Parts: sequence; structure tokens; C-alpha cells
Amino acid sequence: MVERSEFKGKPLIVIKRSEEDQYPFSFGVSKAKLILENIEEIRKFVEENSSN
Repeated sequence: MVERSEFKGKPLIVIKRSEEDQYPFSFGVSKAKLILENIEEIRKFVEENSSN
């Protein structure tokens, strides 16, 4: 589940596991850019460390 929000007037994206998730993952544009710039390394990390 993905929502959009804001903090101190700046846009945020909020990712939740469910509607009741008490600890969502949220970040702004700067961190979103870092994620996109490093998406392949993030994929590799998940692959190497997932038990599925």
C-alpha cells in the first residue's frame, strides 16, 4: 500500500504493509533519488539475503 503525504511542506511517499501498519516506511524526494540511483544494488542485496 502506497500513499503520498507531506512533512513541513515537503512531499513524502509512504509505504505500508497494510492499512494498520504502525511503522510505515516513508521518504522524500532526495532519498527517492538515491534509491533509484542504486536500485540494482538494492535488488542484489535482497536476492542475496532473502530465504525465498
